[in-house]
Amino acid sequence: MSNGIFERALAERPGLLIDGKLHVWTDFLRPGPDAPSPFARECVERFGAESFYAALSRFLETLLDDTAALRVQTSGSTGRPKPFWAEKRRMAASARMTCSFLGLEPGEKNLLAMPLDYIAGKMVVVRSVVCGLDLVVRTPKSDPFDGLDAAQQPLGLCAVTPMQAVTILKHPQSARAFLESRNILIGGGAVDEELFEALQAAKGAVYSTYGMTETLSHVALRRLKGPAGTRSETHYKPLPGVKVSLSAKGTLVIAAPAVAGEPLTTNDIAEIAPDGAFRILGRLDNVINTGGIKVQIETVEAKLARVIPCPFAITARTSHTFGHEVVLLVEGDPAAIDFDAVCAALGRYEKPHAVFGVERLPRTETGKTARRATRELAERLSRGEAA
Repeated sequence: MSNGIFERALAERPGLLIDGKLHVWTDFLRPGPDAPSPFARECVERFGAESFYAALSRFLETLLDDTAALRVQTSGSTGRPKPFWAEKRRMAASARMTCSFLGLEPGEKNLLAMPLDYIAGKMVVVRSVVCGLDLVVRTPKSDPFDGLDAAQQPLGLCAVTPMQAVTILKHPQSARAFLESRNILIGGGAVDEELFEALQAAKGAVYSTYGMTETLSHVALRRLKGPAGTRSETHYKPLPGVKVSLSAKGTLVIAAPAVAGEPLTTNDIAEIAPDGAFRILGRLDNVINTGGIKVQIETVEAKLARVIPCPFAITARTSHTFGHEVVLLVEGDPAAIDFDAVCAALGRYEKPHAVFGVERLPRTETGKTARRATRELAERLSRGEAA
């Protein structure tokens, strides 16, 4: 094997199980600099060069070659996606932390249902390589359980976004298979009250994840549902070896030597409990300073989620009087909203100065609200320009 980073894991097992089929490790290695691996050739022949399986083959070629790092990019929720070089030895350490914490055993099934463009999808694969999990591959879509073979169930580990979880739970057959999973990880967005309640039907453990590209996926988990008699949690608990503190601005600082060379200061405003668990209050760059009063976007959106039935986003526009004003963007017709309920749910300074209906809210490729694009859209609409 050409890459010593995964030497121990590769030596312990003959290869990687993908959809129940064993591929020996040499299947993923390029025989030459310009030649595809045997697995890549098979994927192209069976599924096409643009298929998700072909993308998986290219990632495995890169992961298992003799380079020390590979390039990933951030999700772009607060700006343009930025490139980031991830060290493979740290990716392997992250995978071991997660699998150890969850008590995963070699041979358990691990669902890959996220794009491989970002760290979340890449780390699903790394966990299978490092910890000997059977990789169940589904082309990313809103309901990856649609058409899932019974032989690929139940899953030992299932990582999905909130949007995927909501869609899965709308379809009874998919919901049954999903809720049979031994461990469910939900990341890439907030879990609202409705989704939280629906997840209480899960037979295994369900966690909300906290992490980012720079921490090679999650470094802390918040239990939403545990075994019988286990209470859900309000705070994220750092994984073993991870410590958190607050910066002078009140933002979270993460010290995780196994996955990041230096402490990472985030833009997430947080509070830390005496036991080291923490709660995220919002992002520093999502604070609207309106007339000298600071309004946290996430706080307002959480209040409105109970009274607005359609997709929406809180943002801001420039104001001569207040510096900035709160703006509500609604996907669809704003006339369908109960504005009395909106005003009743919010504090004095949280109430929007303007409401605009848009055909579609700006989102990142991973489904998060694109905050910078949303702000730019609000400014254009306030000037009377077309969306």
